[in-house]
Amino acid sequence: MITSHSSSDEAGRLAGGKGRSLHVLSENGLPVPEWAVLGSDLFARMLESGLRQTIHERLQDVSINTVDQVSSDISELIFDTRLDADVEAEIERAYRAVGGGRVAVRSSGVDEDGDSMSFAGQFATRLNVRGSAAVREAVLACWASAFSARSLTYRLANGGPVEVGAMAVVVQRMVDAERSGVLFTINPLTGDQDECVVSAVYGLGESLVSGAVDADTVTLRKDTGQVLDTVIGDKAQRLDADGVHEVPEQLRARPALAEADLAGLRDLALHVEHVYGAPQDVEWAIDADGRLWLLQSRPVTASAAAFTGGELRIWDNSNIIESFSGITSPLTYSFAADAYAKVYRGYAKALRVPAAQLRQMDDWLPSMLGYFHGRVYYNLLHWYRMVRLAPAYPLTRRVLEVSLGVEESVDPELADTLYPFTFRTKTGRRLSSIVQKCEFTRRFFTMGRAVDRFIADFYRAYEVFDNEDYDAMTGAATYRRFRELERDLLEKWGPMMTLDATILLSFGGLYLLTRKWLPDAPEWFNWAVVNPGAGIESAEPALALAELAATVRADPALTELVTTTPPERTRKALEDDGHRQLLAEIDRYVAKYGYRSPDELKLEVPDLREDPAMLFTMLRDALPESVSPQADSAQEYLDAHLRGPRRWVYELVRRKTRTSLANRERLRFCRTRAFGSAKRMLRAMGRDLAAMGAINEWTDVFQLRMEEVRGAFEGTISHTELPELVAMRKAQRQADERLRAPSRFTTRGAAYWNGNLPAGGWVLDSDDRKGRKHFRGTPSCPGIAEGEAVVTDKPEQVNGGILVAYRTDPGWVAALASSAGLVIERGSPLTHVAIVARELRVPTVVQIKDITRELRSGMRVRIDGSTGEVLVLSDEREQEPVS
Repeated sequence: MITSHSSSDEAGRLAGGKGRSLHVLSENGLPVPEWAVLGSDLFARMLESGLRQTIHERLQDVSINTVDQVSSDISELIFDTRLDADVEAEIERAYRAVGGGRVAVRSSGVDEDGDSMSFAGQFATRLNVRGSAAVREAVLACWASAFSARSLTYRLANGGPVEVGAMAVVVQRMVDAERSGVLFTINPLTGDQDECVVSAVYGLGESLVSGAVDADTVTLRKDTGQVLDTVIGDKAQRLDADGVHEVPEQLRARPALAEADLAGLRDLALHVEHVYGAPQDVEWAIDADGRLWLLQSRPVTASAAAFTGGELRIWDNSNIIESFSGITSPLTYSFAADAYAKVYRGYAKALRVPAAQLRQMDDWLPSMLGYFHGRVYYNLLHWYRMVRLAPAYPLTRRVLEVSLGVEESVDPELADTLYPFTFRTKTGRRLSSIVQKCEFTRRFFTMGRAVDRFIADFYRAYEVFDNEDYDAMTGAATYRRFRELERDLLEKWGPMMTLDATILLSFGGLYLLTRKWLPDAPEWFNWAVVNPGAGIESAEPALALAELAATVRADPALTELVTTTPPERTRKALEDDGHRQLLAEIDRYVAKYGYRSPDELKLEVPDLREDPAMLFTMLRDALPESVSPQADSAQEYLDAHLRGPRRWVYELVRRKTRTSLANRERLRFCRTRAFGSAKRMLRAMGRDLAAMGAINEWTDVFQLRMEEVRGAFEGTISHTELPELVAMRKAQRQADERLRAPSRFTTRGAAYWNGNLPAGGWVLDSDDRKGRKHFRGTPSCPGIAEGEAVVTDKPEQVNGGILVAYRTDPGWVAALASSAGLVIERGSPLTHVAIVARELRVPTVVQIKDITRELRSGMRVRIDGSTGEVLVLSDEREQEPVS
C-alpha cells in the first residue's frame, strides 16, 4: 500500500498515474483528501492466481470488432476469481487508512495521464462507496477496467499494446462537496497560457464530467485573477451522496462561485502548474465549511508543445459526407460554406439573439465547414456552439453526436466551455437567455405550421426560378438572378433550423423515456420507433422507380431491351420501338425527381435532367425483384411493453419527434431544389465565362471559388489569370485523390501547417486489408439479409445484393428498391437514407469502421439489422486459382 508517507521511488513504481500525482501533490503541501493506493504489485499477484495466461490468450485475437466480447470475458474471469487472504487484507487496510466511511475508488493505470496517451475516462471510477464488501467489489471493477472495451479500443486506436502491464487502485476519502468542478490551468480552446478556465456545479463534480448538468464557466487571467468572461449555466440539478436533487430556481441563475472562491482557484492553478511545470486539468471541490480540496490533477490532454500552437479545432466528416463525399470542387465547397453561414445566422436572429452577439458569431459562422485536400469537414466545435442556442444543452449535444454519427464524443469538460457568444454584463446575459428560451419555446410548439408556410412560400419562388431558360440569358443576367435566388430562397431559411434543434430535443427526451420505461428495448428500437411512417416524401423516388421497374418487368421484350441496350442509347431504342407510355412515365419521373440524384448537392455533378442516362442504369438494377426480409415491428414491441399513462406521455413525445423528422425530409427536398436551381445558373455562367475567354472550358467554373465567380461579374477579383488558376487546382486535385482522408482529426493554430495534417492521418492511400470476417456496427433497421456484397460509391451499380457504401446521400434512395440490405460505413441511424431504409423495411447497419476497405464485391455476406452484425460467409477471392 502506498500513502503520502511512502517514498517517491515506491510511488513512482507502483502507484500508477493518479497515485503518483496524489503523492506529488501531497509532498508539495496541496490540500488533498486522505488517500491510499493499492499498488500495481497487488494487481500482479491477483493475476498470478491463474488468470494471466488465460487473459493473454483472449487478447491475441482482439480487434475493434471483438473488443466487447473479449472485455466481457476477461471481466467475468476477474470478478469470479478467489482472492488470496493477503490481497483481501491489503484492500481492507487501504480502506481503513483513509478513515473508512464513504470513499472514491479509482483506477490508476501505470501508463495513465501520459503525454501521448492520457487514457482520460477510459478506466473505472466508483464514487460514494461505503463498507468493506463494496470497496472490494469496486477494486475488482477497477482491475477489470484495465481490459474494458473502452480502454482496449483506445489502445487499438492509438497503436498501443493491448497487453496491460499493471493497474493500481486509489482509495480516497469522499468530500461532502457543496460545489465542485474542473480547473484548466491554460485556456483549452485558445491555448492561451496566461488564462485559466473554471467550470463549476453544485454538489459533486461527476454531474459536470458526465455532461448531465449545464455548468458555469469562468475565464480568469492567471497573473491578476481578473475575470475575463463568465457564463452562467442552468445547473438545474445537483448530485449528492444520497442521489440527484433539483436546484432551487433562484440558485440556478446565480454564479456557483463567489469572488473568494475564484481567487482560491486561481492560486491553486498557479501552485499546481508550478509543481508540474506544465498545464494541468484539475478536479476540485469546496465543502460546507468553504474549504477548497484538490481531488486529482493530470496533464491537459495533449503535448505541452501543442499549446503554443493556437486554437484547437476538431474536424469530422460524419454526416457531412452524406452531402459532399470524396473530392468536392472549390465552387461547391465555397457555395455551401457561404450558405451554411447565412442560414445559421438567420437561425440565431430568429431566436432574437442581440445584434452585438450576432456580430460575435460572425467571427466563426463562415468557418463551420472546413476544406482539406478537396474534402469537406465539419468544424465540430462550432456545431456544439450552435447547439447551445437551444435549451437543454447537456442532452442536445449528446443527441447531436448520435445524429451526426461521430465516432467519439468531445470531452465533456471541453464541451462545457463552448459558447456561441458572451455578454459584458450578467443582466444582459440573463435577459437574453430568457428571451431566447421563450422564443425557442414558441417556435417549438408552432414548428409544424411554420414549416407549412415556409414550404408554400418556397415553391412559389422556386417555380419562377425553375421556369427560366438560363442558357438563353447572358451570364450577367443569370448572375443577377442568382443573387435573387440567394435572397429569396437561401437567406430566408434560417428560422427553419429551429426544426433541427426541435429534433435534438424531442428525440433526446424520447430516448430518455425509452431508457427509463423500456430498459430492455433492443438498440434498433430507438431509431425504428421514430420513423416518420408511411407516405414519407423521401421514399417517393424509390417507390416511383420500383413502379417503373414493375412496368418493364411485366413485358419480357421490354426487359430485354432495357437490360441489353447501353444506357446512353436506351431512350432512342424505346422511341424506335414505340414505347410511348413508358417514355411518358420516365419523363414524369425526371420532371418530378430529376434533381434527386447521387451527389445532388455537388454543383459539378449533373442531375438526371442533364444526364437522363443515369436513370436507365438505375432502372436496370431495379429490375430483379428483391423482397426484403420482414423487419421487426417497433409498433408491436411498443404495444407489448408499454401501456397506460406512460404510453400516453411516450406517444406525445414520439409524435413530436416523428412529425419533426417528416418535416425535415420535406425541407431537404426544398434544399435539393434550391441547389438544383443554383446548379443550373452556375452552369450557364460557366458557359458565358468560357465564351468570353475568361476560362478555357465551361466546366472549369467548378474549379473557381464562389467569391471568384462573383468577382468575375462584379469586378472584384485580384487578377484575371483564371485559366492558370484552374490548371493549378486541377493538378492539385490529382495529387489529392491519392491521399487517404481521415474521418476525424484535430489541428492547432494554422490548420494546414505546423505538421497538423500528417499528424492527423493524411497519408497516401494503400490496400491494407486484414481479411476480417466479422464486423459489428450500429443497428439501424431490424431484419436479416443474406446475399452478395456490392461495395460501391455509385448507387446505380446495385443489382439486388447487399449494398455496402462508405457513405450515402439522398440520391441513393432509388437504389434501395433493389437492395436486400444496406451497410454504411460512415453515417448515423438518423441520416436521410437510413430513415428511408426503415420505411422500406430494408435491414440496415451503419457506422462500421473500414468495412468498405475490408469487403469486396462478390463476397457473400449476412447482415443482422437487429444486432448490427455483418458476417462474411464466403469470399470469392479465396476460390480463385493461383497462377
